[in-house]
Amino acid sequence: MKTSVLAALAVAAAALASPALAGDPTGLWQTPTNGGQVRIERCGQALCGTLVTSSHIRADPNVRDQRNKDESQRNRPLRGLRMLSGFTGGPTEWRGGSVYNPEDGGTYRGTITLTNDNTLRLRGCIVAPLCKTQTWTRVQ
Repeated sequence: MKTSVLAALAVAAAALASPALAGDPTGLWQTPTNGGQVRIERCGQALCGTLVTSSHIRADPNVRDQRNKDESQRNRPLRGLRMLSGFTGGPTEWRGGSVYNPEDGGTYRGTITLTNDNTLRLRGCIVAPLCKTQTWTRVQ
């Protein structure tokens, strides 16, 4: 009896430490700026994120990516814009991805860290230590 209880406790402890129980970063996330919401999903083996809405999109559903540093991209709509791409890793941190910021038209190297099931940190860097970090909250 004592052995089976100890075995059950060992299995439970291993399950709690297992990455399989780690949170899933896919879903809809609220950004702290401009009322933005970004849907993070799996794109093959990587994570990517698409802008769903923002205060600019709510004001004008046809608003364009006017600040893009690449002039040929300035006519694409902000709604549905791929903002995050190429993030790999897990179960709580994804690296090596790109973060596009429509506010300044720049693309930055990024890291996504899932701090808990409903909060993540997105860090974008021109080059370290020139980085900015935002905390996003899960909407769904």
